[in-house]
This record gives sequence, C-alpha cells and structure tokens, in this order.
Amino acid sequence: MENFSMNWLAILVSALIPLIIGAIWYHPKVFGTAWMHATGITEAKIKTMSPAKAYIVAVLLSVILSFYLYINVLIGGPDEMRHGQELFMTFKHGAAHGAFLGIFVALPVLATNAIFEMKSAKYIFINVFYWIVSLALMGGALNGWPV
Repeated sequence: MENFSMNWLAILVSALIPLIIGAIWYHPKVFGTAWMHATGITEAKIKTMSPAKAYIVAVLLSVILSFYLYINVLIGGPDEMRHGQELFMTFKHGAAHGAFLGIFVALPVLATNAIFEMKSAKYIFINVFYWIVSLALMGGALNGWPV
C-alpha cells in the first residue's frame, strides 16, 4: 500500500457516531424505556453512574472501533478482499461493510452474552440493531470521506 496515510479526522468524527446514535436510540421516546425494562436498570441506578467516566470510556472504545473499521475493513483488509478502486470509495459501500461487521460480529457476540445472561429477545434486538446502525454509519462516513 504505497502512499498510505491515516485520515485521523475521519476516524475521530466517525467515532462520535455511536454516541450520537446512542443519544437518539436510547432516548426514552425511542428505545430507552424498553431498554431500561429489558435490562432492569432504574432511574435511581442511572443517577449513581458517573457520566464523565462512562462517556470518556465510550469515546475511547469508539475511537478503537473506528480505527479498526478504517484499517481493516475499509482500507487494509487482505489483498483478495480489498477492492482498492475509487469506484468502491462511497458512503453506500462503506455502510455495507459496517453493517456486515454488525451482523457477523456484533450480533453473535452480543446475542451469545445475552442468552447466557438470560436477557430477552427485546434486549438483544435493541442493542444489536443499535450497533448495526452505528457501524453502518461509521463505515459509510469513513469510506465516503473525501480524500
């Protein structure tokens, strides 16, 4: 990969996507109330959480995820999988890669944990589809970012 350089701005901006989607997805008028019921979390329990610590950790983990998407899925996958053509550097193509990552990685991992934690199908649906949507938008943003 000659002339390879990291687009750190794209990585950092796409890392904010799960936070933005999460603010909408887990809002009480969207899936927040159903999620709270499915997890057993109460308003009182939420008030004991440190928002600063939670958001700092969430941002750091999101940067790691965005970096992975950028390096392995969109740019540096194995030669036989990497398209390497301008034709494929679109939002739509990146979103497909992100959605596939959600379906083939996040779904099995989260669903397996949820089954052994004896969580409901609603819990699995809410969390897995949040990640599928977030990863699709992250992949789209990274792949469609102007070079």
